[in-house]
Amino acid sequence: MEMNCPLPTPRYDTITLAHGGGGTLTASLIRDIFLPAFGAHSASPHDATLFSLGGRRAAFTTDSYVVQPLFFPGGDIGTLAVNGTVNDLLMVGAKPAVLTAGFILEEGLPIETLRRVVDSMRAAAATAGVSIIAGDTKVIGRSSGDGLYVNTSGVGEIAVPEPLAPERIRPGDAILLTGDIARHGIAVMAKRHGLDFDPPVQSDCSSLHAPMLELFEKGPAPRCARDLTRGGLGGALCELAAAAHLAFQIDEASILVDKPVRGACELLGFDPLFVANEGCAAIFTAPENAEATLALLKRHSATARAVAIGRVEAGGGVSARTGLGTVRRLVPPSGEQLPRIC
Repeated sequence: MEMNCPLPTPRYDTITLAHGGGGTLTASLIRDIFLPAFGAHSASPHDATLFSLGGRRAAFTTDSYVVQPLFFPGGDIGTLAVNGTVNDLLMVGAKPAVLTAGFILEEGLPIETLRRVVDSMRAAAATAGVSIIAGDTKVIGRSSGDGLYVNTSGVGEIAVPEPLAPERIRPGDAILLTGDIARHGIAVMAKRHGLDFDPPVQSDCSSLHAPMLELFEKGPAPRCARDLTRGGLGGALCELAAAAHLAFQIDEASILVDKPVRGACELLGFDPLFVANEGCAAIFTAPENAEATLALLKRHSATARAVAIGRVEAGGGVSARTGLGTVRRLVPPSGEQLPRIC
């Protein structure tokens, strides 16, 4: 891998962490501000909140996207917003149906930039089989933002007998990974800081609707799933282990990290286990269903590189066996390695 670049100096001040969604900051905001004000639903430990609509089980999710730059290898803020919202619904066992989109536009934003983003959103929604049925726009003053922010919300109907949830994870369950990790975070960081990698790193930004909906329809349905966005694989596993009150044992040698991505992480001092993804998920399934689940995932392009990476045991925390045969304990990140990646 060739690299020709000035190395950026990571900067983690209060505003950066607020935008990046650092783990401990987000947890404290939920605990100290949102939960007292809004109640239990504001502290949902999963990607979407379940509710009943006319006797039908449904899921709702909302997210705001502030990624910089707006366009990066493999996607843009528009594809990110649609795919991220679709994936959040899938992670609780819902079939995504409709989305809304809100746009915060900075004065002076070129119309062509907005058109490109909206076209990306239209294409991503069509690919995922969802419709964007409502929206809003607001304009803020010049130099008051970063050109464009997007908020998307989504609704879907629960498509499995039991919603996917951390409390359904059991000792002995297999931990599956739907693809390689860390590409999104590295792709965004490289574009933001003008880093040239050869070959270039492409974000994995994509929707997981096709494989997940087939799992829901044909089975075997997973017990739990989590898309590996902020905090990456390591952050998600730490959160889920704490929520499930169980121990996760994973094998780092089985986790796919493409050579250019691993090289970039080594050069810049990032742990790929904690670098963000936007088209990859961890899936927990009963051990007797692991082989069939992997076979189904491998039939779809978005999850063709699916692999088993570990198992669930009694206890607590997350342990990773390294390529050297040693074991290290994974701890939740105190902040984002790469802020503003979504």
